[in-house]
Amino acid sequence: MRFNVGMAEHPTEPDYVLGSGLPRRIHLLGLGGAGVSGAARILAARGAQLSGHDRAPSDMLRALVAGDPGLTVTVGPSEARGLPADTQLVVRSAAVPADDPQVIEAVRRGLPVLKYAQLLAKLLPADRGLAVAGTHGKTTTTWMLWHALAAIHAELGDELGVPAPGALVGGLNPALAGPGARLGANAVAGDPGGLFAVEACEYDRSFLELAPFGAIVTNVEADHLDYYGDLEAIEAAFMNFTDRIAYEGLCVVGPVVPGVVEHGSKAQVWRLGRELKVDDQGPVEGRRRFVLSGPGWATPPVHLAVPGDYNVENAALALGLAVGVVCRGVDRRHWPRVAAAAGRGVEAFHGAGRRFERWSGQGQRPIVHDYAHHPTEVRAVLGAAAEAFGGAPVHVLFQPHQHSRTARFLDEFADSLKAATRVVVAPVYGARLHIDGELHAGATELADLTRRLQGDAIAEKSIELALARFVRGLEEAPEAIALVLGAGDIEEVRNELTSALAVSSTPVV
Repeated sequence: MRFNVGMAEHPTEPDYVLGSGLPRRIHLLGLGGAGVSGAARILAARGAQLSGHDRAPSDMLRALVAGDPGLTVTVGPSEARGLPADTQLVVRSAAVPADDPQVIEAVRRGLPVLKYAQLLAKLLPADRGLAVAGTHGKTTTTWMLWHALAAIHAELGDELGVPAPGALVGGLNPALAGPGARLGANAVAGDPGGLFAVEACEYDRSFLELAPFGAIVTNVEADHLDYYGDLEAIEAAFMNFTDRIAYEGLCVVGPVVPGVVEHGSKAQVWRLGRELKVDDQGPVEGRRRFVLSGPGWATPPVHLAVPGDYNVENAALALGLAVGVVCRGVDRRHWPRVAAAAGRGVEAFHGAGRRFERWSGQGQRPIVHDYAHHPTEVRAVLGAAAEAFGGAPVHVLFQPHQHSRTARFLDEFADSLKAATRVVVAPVYGARLHIDGELHAGATELADLTRRLQGDAIAEKSIELALARFVRGLEEAPEAIALVLGAGDIEEVRNELTSALAVSSTPVV
């Protein structure tokens, strides 16, 4: 591929967002969501005038408002009068239903209403867009991809004509913290003409709105069965996604991605374990080290700052796409330097918000939060905790996500949680209760089944009661690690938990 250094995609027009054809006055519903809040950052950087609404506060929303004090935001129940009079376009997240009062009001006014996935498709440049899909690992892999591309730009950009990359990701990157973004950011505008990396979600077949130049598929498992029904339908959707990659582009897939997904791609495919080979040198001084080799290039040893086997795989996939795409636009003699720079970029990644995120300070008892809400993710995070903290006892506070997912994977959740020393289960976060139907399982069922496998698991009727019990157990086990898991509002316990343990805990190195 060739890079157009410093060139905008379209001429600047006063009534449109640069490079997208979107009107400037945009109202965003579900503004605190992982995707919509990131899109707001990109739109603002491109000159849009934004307003928005969300039903509840969140870290994402707080970070966004802090970065743009002029942003008009309402929080609470949605009301038709919350839609500003001068709105030209409404965007809604997947969590905002079509019967939301502000959506209904927009339709009444004759305004266009886009789902987030449709907006993302308009923001993703056709010749430079890179999308990361998969059941697990999307957020981490997308940020690793951006870090790899950013390092290539920083080290070689002027010489090789590689503009700064952009990104839009479903998790905050603490490395991007700064004035107005204390917790980090979940999007980077990048330079016009630069590569642009996005997280591509499979729920609601959202990723089929995209037509990327290059893509990663990390893995494909049964999830979102409330929407898809079975694994065969999920695999078919991922096959359709790889079919949308540009013919001249590149598709990078994980080692266990089904062949049917790979075969959907018209673009060249690199599979981890085939074209891409990892020499995993294991933990070295507490850090994972590996060398990745691809067609015509290899990285020097890469030392990861994040633990776990799964992060070696995520890093390898990110490096594969970053090096593979950039090397298509530069002379072959530069490939080793591109690979080396990309490796150093991945080394600079210290984790994303809500992904093995350390809540406690140095020298304090480790308190870690992770977005894990699928059995495979729970099992992987518990394994990473054992690696990172030398096998210390792990106490888990877990909030299941969706009654239907809890019911479908009840046995698998219990099996994944049995590695914990102690488990406290908070009530299920029913984000999509309106489509769960009659398929329900709650905290009590999960705790009962987990207790049969590992002996110490209990459910509570509220997050407050669950937190109180979790803290009491940790007070009795000063050597234990605190692990908070879940994709709902469980993250809101952070301040209370860290305050309680700062008083009660024996410091752990």
